[in-house]
Amino acid sequence: MSLNTQKEDFSYAYVYAISATAGYSLQAATRRLDDSGIDATITVPGKINSKRLPRFDVQIKCTSQDVLKETSIKYRLSTKNYDELREDDPFVPQLLIVVLVPEEIRDWLSQTQESLCLKRCGYWLSLRGQPPIDNKTSITVEIPRQNIFSPDALKIIMERIAVGESL
Repeated sequence: MSLNTQKEDFSYAYVYAISATAGYSLQAATRRLDDSGIDATITVPGKINSKRLPRFDVQIKCTSQDVLKETSIKYRLSTKNYDELREDDPFVPQLLIVVLVPEEIRDWLSQTQESLCLKRCGYWLSLRGQPPIDNKTSITVEIPRQNIFSPDALKIIMERIAVGESL
């Protein structure tokens, strides 16, 4: 298995773990949706307030590069993915999730009889309404370090979506 495939699988496992802990469903996208920049959809299996099945789509990335800065994550994103995620009024909200992992694969995970620890962290960002960029193959996006993708953060994101708030 290639290193990129391992990173992809690990990042999906991280997002699955967060979604499961929040009590939500994560469904991996089909190849056709993946080609359109959607890796998965996270859905509340039920209601939040009066909204049935609130959901959003995610583009999931993983890196072991040194992108962690003092107050943000600086992640290089392809112009294609940026353009897909910056839609001003998508039918279903979309977020970018970037999972950071240690450089050495053996350091990604530790396990004892009492715990399973996935190393490093995932961060989320909405690019909705961001301006277009010209003549570039990529753009460096800045994700605030406070945007940790955790079960609590996921619940807040869903509550905001359920009331129609833009992310």
